[in-house]
Amino acid sequence: MSNAQLIPTMSDLVKDDDLSLKDNALMVILNQQPPDKWLSNHPMIQGYKYMPIERVEWLLSRIFTKWYVEIQDTKILANSVCVTVRLWVKNPITGIDEFQDGIGAAPIQTNKGAGAANWDEVKSDGVQKAAPSAESYAIKDAAEKFGKIFGKDVSRKNTFDYNQLLKTQPVTNESSEKKHGNAID
Repeated sequence: MSNAQLIPTMSDLVKDDDLSLKDNALMVILNQQPPDKWLSNHPMIQGYKYMPIERVEWLLSRIFTKWYVEIQDTKILANSVCVTVRLWVKNPITGIDEFQDGIGAAPIQTNKGAGAANWDEVKSDGVQKAAPSAESYAIKDAAEKFGKIFGKDVSRKNTFDYNQLLKTQPVTNESSEKKHGNAID
């Protein structure tokens, strides 16, 4: 049993140390709602806003300074190019490399009036256009998992407020019991 990993206690998880506060501050930054001026109207979906890839890449550079994309897989599904990526970032607080995976797909264009599955009608540059688009969607999908600032909750009606993570008083069993009516074990 000497090699068994100890499970942290609740007080370990909420202790008020400098690293925890900085990590929480980063989480709050990553989960701020992006300014509306950063969002664009979707060209095909009425009333749907999205975060353009150029803004996502700019934010990755500003927040993490070092990041890169590792393509995990590329394939044709139905009439679309599908790309799976691993988005690596350097955590600015800990200096540790972290990642999120993302997936994206883009349709391969066909000539006007042709069915999507009619491979004889695929435009000569159809894959050339679809592959980078699918990669961009995959990068955006991975970045959204880091937080709202990357567009995670743009289309969601119900969201969570991460600002409470900046509170510096640790949660105790007593305060949790008053709030929730039960103890934390």
